Amino acid sequence: GGFVGRYIYSSFEKVNNWYIGYVEELPGANTQGRTLDEVRSNLKEAISLILKSNKELIERELTGKKVVREDIKVEF
Repeated sequence: GGFVGRYIYSSFEKVNNWYIGYVEELPGANTQGRTLDEVRSNLKEAISLILKSNKELIERELTGKKVVREDIKVEF
């Protein structure tokens, strides 16, 4: 379940001597780097940290509750 191994659409912009990268659908997933490779690497790390943190928070909140979890396919 979750986002394991999934692709997430990301955007990159060049601003002066820097690149900025972000995921429009994931608030807080943004970063910068001197090269596209650096900003891609930084963004992968940011996305992973956000998703891991969100998962830990919700798991703590749902402890002891009856919850059904399943993957759903969305298109947009």
